[in-house]
Amino acid sequence: MTPTSPKHRRAVIIGGGMAGMLAAAALADHAEKVTVIERDQLPNSPIPRKGLPQARHVHVLYSGGARAFESLLPGVTERWLEAGARRIPLPTGLVSYTAQGWLRRWSEMQFMIACTRDLLDLVVRDRVMDQHPHVTLLQEHELLRLNGTADRVTGVRVLGPDGQEADHEADLVVDASGRGSRAPHWLTDLGIPTIEEAEVDSGLVYASRLYRAPEGSESFPLVNVQSDPNTPVPGQTATIEPVEGGRWLVTLSGTRGGEPTNNPDEFEKFARSIRHPVVGELISTTTPLDQTVTVTRSTVNRRRYFEKAKSWPDGFVVIGDAVATYNPLYGQGMSVAAQGLIKLRNEVRLQGLAAHGLARAAQRALAGPAAMAWELATSQDILYPGAVGQPPRAGAGVATRYVNRLMRTATGRPAVCAAFLDVITLSKPATAWGHPDTVVASLRGPGRRPLNEPPLTDAEWAIAAGNSDDPTPVGVPKG
Repeated sequence: MTPTSPKHRRAVIIGGGMAGMLAAAALADHAEKVTVIERDQLPNSPIPRKGLPQARHVHVLYSGGARAFESLLPGVTERWLEAGARRIPLPTGLVSYTAQGWLRRWSEMQFMIACTRDLLDLVVRDRVMDQHPHVTLLQEHELLRLNGTADRVTGVRVLGPDGQEADHEADLVVDASGRGSRAPHWLTDLGIPTIEEAEVDSGLVYASRLYRAPEGSESFPLVNVQSDPNTPVPGQTATIEPVEGGRWLVTLSGTRGGEPTNNPDEFEKFARSIRHPVVGELISTTTPLDQTVTVTRSTVNRRRYFEKAKSWPDGFVVIGDAVATYNPLYGQGMSVAAQGLIKLRNEVRLQGLAAHGLARAAQRALAGPAAMAWELATSQDILYPGAVGQPPRAGAGVATRYVNRLMRTATGRPAVCAAFLDVITLSKPATAWGHPDTVVASLRGPGRRPLNEPPLTDAEWAIAAGNSDDPTPVGVPKG
């Protein structure tokens, strides 16, 4: 099918956050006009905003997602780095105590982009607006309803900051309004049957605080201690993420029965009390930059199966967190949204923005990345004490035992570590773990003795202690 010309074609994006602006970039070459509807007033600097409370916690963008961002918005990675983000090689720049032991810091296999979520969002938004002058961002506008019928959505009605209602016609409306999306209700109002949903809730709570990074720590690794879902105790974690502005963003988490609090006097104690105290030890010699601890409890894994709907209107697609939200611990949400938008862009390139059946095909296509992330997140979260929700699928126990063995082998064999990171960073599908070489190596085991302590170099310990003049080269860890 030959795609239609962008002349006179219009798209409306609901939501001006990360997914919404990426959607605008994905559709910009296929529409004469793209209008982004955003209910908040967005900041002009990398500071938190009301509509994104989870932004105050650790966010990393894994390489699979970063490549998708770059495909949708060429040059965005360079802009992030210019603004202060760090490109951290994996596992070289990572000190991670996984459920199966410490990862060794081998040469780069994948990477992550580390900075605050506010900086990620700001750079994307500025980049989209700079590259695509026909994209219009309407702030402080609230979506009231979808216009159209059960056969085709023709636009939206919005309420402006002046209290006036207005209709915006569109050949394609994309819902990127996040975990609070009302898409199921909007569809019901059009006559579409109820959308199937699933939830897995481990009761996870996040607590975060900013610290001044020690002098000389510009190349300091990201440090985290993960929980072990195979142990019948609440899962607790701690992470230090180096972010822009010479700061460490420290996030603690705990599932039901083991949650952190907003008491600043308990923050370091919690970090020391989990499976390994390294995060608590590292922040003990630094200075908190504020006296408050930010706590978030909205961490439920929720998936809406729009792709399974018995009927679906042309002209409407749901993306990102509006389709599925995951425990933020796994760092998948942004990457899944970007990969889904590449699927949408491909369908638009093939069929054209207003084609009959485009929305249905796109909704089914972007379900693929969402399904993979959902499986990775919920198969772990459902194992914690008190977790509620969709039970593990049939055969999940066998798969879990194999993944545990693979993760243990990854601590001692670089080839298996590479396979592990390929999937975790969403660079390859989970089926890659079934490659014969990976299976055989996993059955053989790690082949090296496990590390008993975090693989930090003497220089890194010295930096954390306030002595950045230590001559030991950074990046050559013990073990």
